[in-house]
Amino acid sequence: QVQLVESGGGLVQPGGSLRLSCAASGVTFSDYWMYWVRQAPGKGLEWVSAINYDGGDTYYADSVKGRFTISRDNAKNTLYVQMNSLRIEDTAVYYCAKVGSWNSPDYWGQGTQVTVSS
Repeated sequence: QVQLVESGGGLVQPGGSLRLSCAASGVTFSDYWMYWVRQAPGKGLEWVSAINYDGGDTYYADSVKGRFTISRDNAKNTLYVQMNSLRIEDTAVYYCAKVGSWNSPDYWGQGTQVTVSS
């Protein structure tokens, strides 16, 4: 059974940094692309970033480009996102997701709350 467990969220001031982690189990982690997706209060899901099988290719939403860095450690079955220069509008629940067919997420973590506030 595939399990994705996020951690690392919390309260941070504008301009601060956080690193989120997503531990995967029940899956051959290195076989799959992974996404970070977020949901701000009262809004829909927003794709944030993607990474390919070995971390060699990464992609970002314009809203986070230059501030967020996605990475993975296949030996540890763990996905990361380093978030720098955080803004109030980055406040959201952040989810990691395994990418299945048609580039669509097929498994999701439970999410971790990131709150950016002074």
